[in-house]
Amino acid sequence: MPGFLNDEQAQLTQEIAEALTTRSEKIAISDGTTGGLISAALLSVPGASTYYAGGGVLYTLKSRIELAGMPAAAYENYRGTTPEMLSALADAMRKRLDTTWGLAESGLAGPTGGRSGAGPGRTTVAIVGPVTRTEVLETSSDDRMENMVAFTTFALLTLRDTLVGR
Repeated sequence: MPGFLNDEQAQLTQEIAEALTTRSEKIAISDGTTGGLISAALLSVPGASTYYAGGGVLYTLKSRIELAGMPAAAYENYRGTTPEMLSALADAMRKRLDTTWGLAESGLAGPTGGRSGAGPGRTTVAIVGPVTRTEVLETSSDDRMENMVAFTTFALLTLRDTLVGR
């Protein structure tokens, strides 16, 4: 087991890899506040190229526009990410890399809050594919590192549950 994943993340990653591989499906990832940890987890499984098409750390609005091809108009009057905005980003990544699934995560890791007035410790995960799903996690913590780990676990859990129909 890779040392950078906790036991729960390693187990979730194995289940995701198995589900995607069994169905010959691929995924594209837009990591936000996780800083690439979702992608790193998925890539930790040998043979990841069979299900992981690619992704990026799309942390800024400019990166979402330039790398994911999101229209700049989507960010007019931007006050923080919304479930709808992240669904559009997940779909843009899915289309850009021609995959079955797209996942986008973004939030506020801390220690401060965001433009919308929301406090730290909040992330949204959007998954787009044969099923579309968005989920929000609030940790009530301002610890940046703890939140990044919790957000990664939450994204992996949400993805696994979506893939297996939970």
